[in-house]
Amino acid sequence: MTEVLAVLAASWAVIMGLAPLLQLRRMVHTGSADDVSIGYLLILLPGFGLWIAYGISAANLALIVPNSVALLVASVTTGYAVWLRRSVAYRRSAADASR
Repeated sequence: MTEVLAVLAASWAVIMGLAPLLQLRRMVHTGSADDVSIGYLLILLPGFGLWIAYGISAANLALIVPNSVALLVASVTTGYAVWLRRSVAYRRSAADASR
């Protein structure tokens, strides 16, 4: 029973780790990261890393796999949000300078 729960929990955790892709899709579609909390994502990143480290030390794939997926997806989402905000700020400052 414990192994079944581990597989189910790890599978759902992978889905949860993929959830920021919805936010990434929205940013790509709107071209804006204004409604994304970069601070929230930055708080999550070290936590994913710690769970991966713990999973490695315990040789527990149920911890390693979903947290690795979450770390990757959250890193990409965070990176794109930061890039998008900087590019928008640059475009705004360039537009202001040309007035």
